[in-house]
Amino acid sequence: MSKRTPLYDWHLKHGAKVVEFGGWDMPVSYEGVLAEHQAVRERAGLFDISHMGEIFVQGPGAEKFLQGLTTNDVRRLKDGQAQYSLLLTPQGFPIDDIIVYRLLEENYMLCVNAGNATKDLAWIKSHAQGPYKVIDRSDQMGMIALQGPKSAAILSRLGFELSSLDRFAFSQTKISGIPVMLSRTGYTGEEGCEFFLEGSDLLPLWEKLLEAGAAEEIRPIGLGARDTLRLEVAYPLYGHELSETIQPLEAGLHWVIKWDKGDFIGREALLQWKEAGKYRRLKGLEMTEPGIPREGFSVFRGTEQVGRTLSGTFSPTLQKGIATLLLEPAARDLEGEILIDIRGKMKKAKLVQLPFVRR
Repeated sequence: MSKRTPLYDWHLKHGAKVVEFGGWDMPVSYEGVLAEHQAVRERAGLFDISHMGEIFVQGPGAEKFLQGLTTNDVRRLKDGQAQYSLLLTPQGFPIDDIIVYRLLEENYMLCVNAGNATKDLAWIKSHAQGPYKVIDRSDQMGMIALQGPKSAAILSRLGFELSSLDRFAFSQTKISGIPVMLSRTGYTGEEGCEFFLEGSDLLPLWEKLLEAGAAEEIRPIGLGARDTLRLEVAYPLYGHELSETIQPLEAGLHWVIKWDKGDFIGREALLQWKEAGKYRRLKGLEMTEPGIPREGFSVFRGTEQVGRTLSGTFSPTLQKGIATLLLEPAARDLEGEILIDIRGKMKKAKLVQLPFVRR
């Protein structure tokens, strides 16, 4: 049976179409993906993302442990800072992409993907040796994201100035008297923030944010628009641009791998990939004739298959079909016109640099 967030009944009451995602019953849309997508790009949207997992690593040795477990350099973090990172297998393939938050010295929180939370927790615990503790609070905590160009104005109405936070920083504060960890990371390419809080406080904060954003015509947003928003700005989704068959160099995530920080799980395997240089490359694809690319479609130059799509959709901003794809090693430097097989029909497209939309 799928899990439900504390906002599940609210979603149903307000007309949400609910689907199973990552083991959770989650709203995919309320009034339609296009309208919700535009609301976030033009005004503001509110996301229930309480399906995400929260795992704490606390105590002496926590920093050293995470340094060897993740690809980014945990030592660069100061209190109140976060960083995007990866958990890898010894073979160099991602178990998950995560965000590491430094709460205090030797006190960290990892935000992990919903569908990977159980796997991630088992992986982390299997490598944990020391006086530090690994604590899973995923079932007790909730998470809300406020995104869009009007989000700072809405938050200001509730007494918090978003400009006081740098990107990938967070603050332990209160919003309308509700204790939250307010983070500025984001997954849409727009201005915004996320709230980590106790599950019992989720509904009161949700309603306060909707009330505060009424003048900006804030809208609740489902997973459908969350996916189109993130794809336009080329943010990876685990299971698509990253997986246990797509290593991070192929996904274009060189910047999140800190080679000089010392050893970490998967480093040697990745180094071999890097030195050989014969791996696939992530690119963007835009349709030049009508058609919507989806995951797993074959891409050709002439009669030769050169790749396969990872994520695909109709871009509300560009008003055309877009997709990410992996080009095979022999075609990794390919540019220009290509063909994509959309349900048995060859459609014209072109290769483009990512992201599709720059904010």
